[in-house]
Amino acid sequence: MKDFEPATLFPYSAIIDRPPVAWPNGARVAVWVIPNIEHFHLELGPQAPDIRNYSRRDYGNRVGIWRLMQVLAKHGIRGTVALNGEVCTHYPRIIEESTKLEWELMGHGLTNSVLLNGMSREDEAAVIAKTKAAIAGCGQSMKGWLGPGLGETWNSLDLLRDAGVEYVCDWVNDDLPYRMNNGLYSIPYSIELNDMPLFNAPSISIDDFEKRIRETFDVLYEEGEQGGRVLGIALHPFLIGAPHRIRYLDRALSHIVSHDKVWLATGSEIIDAFRVQDAG
Repeated sequence: MKDFEPATLFPYSAIIDRPPVAWPNGARVAVWVIPNIEHFHLELGPQAPDIRNYSRRDYGNRVGIWRLMQVLAKHGIRGTVALNGEVCTHYPRIIEESTKLEWELMGHGLTNSVLLNGMSREDEAAVIAKTKAAIAGCGQSMKGWLGPGLGETWNSLDLLRDAGVEYVCDWVNDDLPYRMNNGLYSIPYSIELNDMPLFNAPSISIDDFEKRIRETFDVLYEEGEQGGRVLGIALHPFLIGAPHRIRYLDRALSHIVSHDKVWLATGSEIIDAFRVQDAG
């Protein structure tokens, strides 16, 4: 694979050369928020039982997620959940509430204790199939996918397409969706507005996180006058759901929704709207 070129997966495209994208009701920016709801294994890893890290993450499922749900509902935002399939088994109460809120569920592997990188084709296909089945058991079809740790193998994109997935989030290289060579769509996800890398060492301040969301939105909103843009905010309940952080997210979202030309969407809604224009 040393001679591999990304162009075999998707073509290069300068955003200034593309036709303008139009979002519903003349929106300049499509905003989607991605809660990563995950299950970790206490018994896995070199430090097992890793009580410190397991329990920190478990805080998100016991406490943080409920704060996050309250804030998103306050602003009329339906989350697009990057969901570990095992959450459906271990935390049915979370699934019950996310269904009530009409959140979208997209695949995120079975557990974030196991990454896809290095898996055989057969093992990876099994993980995708089991994740799809878990989400189906929660009453939804699996239209989107985020690899655990944004990881993929050389087989991932084709396996996901064959499983009926429509869009993936792992390629954080654009402010608009684009079509990959195998028919999947890439949707703008974010490392820059993602609390996982930003609140771990070296950590930015929560003030900086709020400012970063506001500044990113303001630039995209200005650019969106000439053609639509997408803003993705990736959140982990055990981080953003901590008491000292949640109000900063509330303030950042208040800034976003104070603007008229904003479309609060889910991942599949963004891809559906883009696909129509892409086909045209």
